[in-house]
This record gives sequence, C-alpha cells and structure tokens, in this order.
Amino acid sequence: MKRIAVRIICLLLAILLPAGAIAAEGSTSPEGRDEMNNSRVFYEIFVRSFSDSNGDGIGDLRGIINRMDYLNDGNPDSETSLGIEGIWLTPVFRSPSYHKYDAVDYYTIDPSFGTLEDLQELIRICHERDVKLILDLALNHTSRDSLWYRRFVNSHIMRNPSGPCYDYYTWIPAGETPPAGRRFMNVASTDIQVEVNFSDGMPELNYDSPEVRQAALDVARYWLEMGVDGFRFDAAKYLYLGEHDRNVEFWTWYIGELKKINPAVYTVAEVWDGEGITNRYTAVFNCFHFATSQAEGMIAETAKGGDVNRYALALESYQKSIRAIQPEAMNIPFIANHDTDRAAGYLTVASGRMAVAASLYILSPGSPFIYYGEEIGLRGSRGGANTDANRRLAMLWGDGDTVKDPVGSTYDKQTPYAVTDLERMPGSLLNHYRKLIALRRANPEIARGELTALKFPDTKAGGYLCKWNGSVVGVLHNTTAKSVTLDLKAATETDFTEISGWVTAEPEDGGAALADGILTLGPQTSAVVR
Repeated sequence: MKRIAVRIICLLLAILLPAGAIAAEGSTSPEGRDEMNNSRVFYEIFVRSFSDSNGDGIGDLRGIINRMDYLNDGNPDSETSLGIEGIWLTPVFRSPSYHKYDAVDYYTIDPSFGTLEDLQELIRICHERDVKLILDLALNHTSRDSLWYRRFVNSHIMRNPSGPCYDYYTWIPAGETPPAGRRFMNVASTDIQVEVNFSDGMPELNYDSPEVRQAALDVARYWLEMGVDGFRFDAAKYLYLGEHDRNVEFWTWYIGELKKINPAVYTVAEVWDGEGITNRYTAVFNCFHFATSQAEGMIAETAKGGDVNRYALALESYQKSIRAIQPEAMNIPFIANHDTDRAAGYLTVASGRMAVAASLYILSPGSPFIYYGEEIGLRGSRGGANTDANRRLAMLWGDGDTVKDPVGSTYDKQTPYAVTDLERMPGSLLNHYRKLIALRRANPEIARGELTALKFPDTKAGGYLCKWNGSVVGVLHNTTAKSVTLDLKAATETDFTEISGWVTAEPEDGGAALADGILTLGPQTSAVVR
C-alpha cells in the first residue's frame, strides 16, 4: 500500500480569523455554533452499514453515537478525529426495506436503528461539537405499508372521494393509458391504477393535493423542531416526473416554508442530471454536483494525472453560474455515494489517486460530501450481481464491531485495511483525509470563498484563488507523477509569501516549497499558500 506523507504548516482558525469574523457572515449562537455557516464538510452515513451497537449485525444510531469521537471529537486541534462538520443520515424512518427509502411512518425511527431518544442524543452531541445533522427525506413516494396508502386504498374501495387520503397518491382510472414515460399498476379491489415509477412497493405521492403538501411540510417541521439542521431531498426532480417547472414550483414553496421555521436550514437535493437541469433547481436549494462524481467525473479525470487548469476553470464557471442564479448557492462536490460504485475501485489507493481526488474536492469551495468508508479505501460496486447492496457494505473498523453487509450483497474483494490499521499508519489515506479537513478549516477562505481560476501554460498543474472576507489564499494541485514549478507572480497579482500547508501521495518525492513567488510542487501534491 502506498504511504501518503502529510505535512501541514498551518495557523489555527482561531488565529487566522479576527474576533467577530464569523459573526460578520452570519449569526453565531452563545455556544459558539456558527448557525449560518453551511459551507461544511459532510459525511454521508448509510446507517444500516456503519456501526452496530447491540450485536444484531445492523448498524444503528447508537453505533453512530459510539463513533462520534472518530467523526468529530469536539477538539479542533485533535489529530485523531476525522473532523467532519456535518452528517447526512440516510433514511432512519420505519420501513420494510434495508435501505429505508420507502417510509411507512415519517415520524417513527425504525426499531432496527434504535429509538427517538437515540436520535435526540445524537443531535445533542453533534451540536455540542458544532456538527450539523441532516436527515434524508424521500418525499417522492412511500411504502405500500404506509398508513397513508392503506387509507388511500380503502377510500377507493369504498368509492368515497371524501374518505381519508383519497387523493394522497397519483392515480388514474383502471384501463386508462398512463402518460408517456410513467408507470402505473392496478390497485386490487378498486377501479384505479396508482403511479409507481420506482417500484410497485413505492406508490407516488400526489403533490397536486394541498393535504399532501401540508403533510410533507408537517414532517419536516417535526424534525426541525426536534433539532435536526436540515435535509437531503431524495429524487427531487421526480415529484412530477419530467415536469421541472412544476417541481421547482413545489420546492420553492416548500423551502420557503422551511426557512420560516429555521432561516439557517441546510438543504441539498438529489437532482441527478446535467447542469442544464440542476441549474433550474438552484434558485431553490443546492444540488449535488454530479459532474464531479463517479469514474467519468471531473474529479476522477483530474486525479488520474489530468489537467488541473481545466478543472479550475470548470469550478470557476460552475460557481459563477450557480451564484448568478442564487448568490448564496454552493458547489456540492462528491466522488461517490450510496447509489454509485465506490471510488476506491476505479481510482485505487495504491496509485495515490484516491488521495489526490480527496485533495481536489475537499480543498474547494462549497460543501463537499464524503461517503462513509471512502477515507479508508472501502470498495464496492454493483458488478454482475447488479445490486446496490454492493455499494453499501459494512464499514471496516477492525475492533470487533459486529456490523454486517446488507442482505443481497455479493461483493467480496474488500480492502485489507480497517480503521484500526490505518490509524497506526501516519501516511495512510485516513490520515490524509484528517489533515485535508484540518487544512481546509485553518483556511476558511477555501470553504466560503469566491473562486478564480489561475492560468499556468505548458503544465497540467494549476489551481485557483479563494477570496473571502477580505482575505485570499491560493490552492494549487499537481496531479502528475513529476515535480513542477509554478510562477505565482506571473499568474496573479496576489503576493503569496508562505505555505499554509501541503499534502502529498508521494512520501519520497512529494512536498512543497515557495521562494520568491515560485512554488515547487512534488508529484501528486497539493498546497495552500497565503
């Protein structure tokens, strides 16, 4: 396994920021939490597969609580905590499936995951450590076991338009031809068919119904008042299949109502599409930047020795385009999530490309999302079995944790390294992620800044400026296998005099040096300059 040497020479955030600097951007609570700062590094936890607290093989909320010191121990100077600033929990509501994207009851924690009290304790611990906690809300559909759906079916069996939940789901008369591209199934003992685009077990809610809209709002209100900081919205473009204008109209109303409850609510949506489509939703909420993800994404392409100048221009263009639509819009980069093949399979740890990919997206403005296990090189892909369970395998702790792979998974080519192994390796991928997040935190211009691409001719190395609150830093990357020199004075009028920190995937040849405006970057090395 290739060691990843890491050296960071950085000032602490408390030193870099003058008193009140954070408050200048948003409100800061008496406890020191920067409520309005959503430019955070998030960590997606597929709850079923993360950590098991009771020995039944199923990950649970208590397991996450037990692992909070691993995620964020509350000490910004800690060298043993990952230092994440936000947690996204995949659905925790009562559901018949292992993945829980088919809620039976949005108000009840699934018993296999624990209790409401467990979630409340997790919320409290997160807030004590200035970590935001968001829940995954799949509002497009429910389970057929939902009380809403049972009432809906019963009202149609009784042919009673005034019955409970009569119009909660999208339906058409039996025998009618469904609209193009949409899928319906007959409902037994009735004369209707209900929309089921994702699965027969997931009937689609009807957002033309004011009652459904209010019910969806009541769900979010309940959890926000419980202390949750926001939501990730699943399948946001599918509420009205193929009708983006109607989707945007609903989400505009919905997010507006959420902001009345909590003006600092964190919202991010899955709009799995190109920028031409996601930009239609950007006025409402931030969208995951799918162009950054997966084997063909621009992060993977650049991490494989690609052109950083091209990457920097793409980031600048994207930030300008979304902020022209919504001034507070953020880039939400990621390389993998629970619906994609894991990045360690196509980037690989041994090549150093996983480390380079992490440097590229964590040291960029916005709110990057790490998929649990990414930091230890966890692998998993659909493969010939064609099952998403292979993308959601058990976290490898190495300390006797009893969490098991989901039922139906078949992937068996796992990394030999667990957390306990990597913690003992100073140059491990895990420690690379820890140092990256610390470097980003010590240079807040990166997270919140306005990005300007730099131009370096005749080299694939490059980078960008990040300006925030009157301060500027430079972020430079060399993704190639050879050392490079960059003339910063020729690329920018900003006079950079010191290296705030650098990380490298090359223990022998990597490193960074700055003298008279000339920055030398070793192979697969990234640096932040001030």
